[in-house]
Amino acid sequence: MLYPLPAVLVTTRSGEHDNICTVAWAGTVCTNPPMLSISLRPSRLSCSYIEESGVFGVNLTTESMTRATDFCGVRSGRDADKWEVCGFTKEEAKEISCPLIAESPVSIECRVKSSVPLGSHTMFIAEVLAVHADEQYMGGDGAFDLDLADPIVYSHGVYRGLGKKLGTFGYSVKKPARKKTKKQVRHKTDK
Repeated sequence: MLYPLPAVLVTTRSGEHDNICTVAWAGTVCTNPPMLSISLRPSRLSCSYIEESGVFGVNLTTESMTRATDFCGVRSGRDADKWEVCGFTKEEAKEISCPLIAESPVSIECRVKSSVPLGSHTMFIAEVLAVHADEQYMGGDGAFDLDLADPIVYSHGVYRGLGKKLGTFGYSVKKPARKKTKKQVRHKTDK
């Protein structure tokens, strides 16, 4: 019941064959070194590609990518070229031998550190080797702006957009800014 979850597109390669699969079980697991995890069913084509190559890309999704995100989760790469059907552009990664999705606002290059068979899913714990963020989604403060990207999440079979900003880290304990007195304001403008 840990919902909602990010709906990401995982890209993989085996020889001349590239694949995309949708993963909702993904998350950050470590800051230093930067690491993340994804969990896939062993029957998924991408699972065997990751086991073979030891690398994968994690591509964040946007509202405009929702239909393609769903398609990549319900069709097998054994039966369809998801790149072609979804109209995605392959962008070669810098650190791994695997394509990334050019249309994604953020793509993350990952190298598997360990895999853990857990039953219905295998969890891959991976080191983040590189992160690529599309400049059009960067805010004026130089940080990634979620409002510009319109990311989607997945919850109980439904894709959803993110809602409004409710607060920032630490806002619950932050001291209110002191209001400047007329004397302080006048003094600054006199200079």
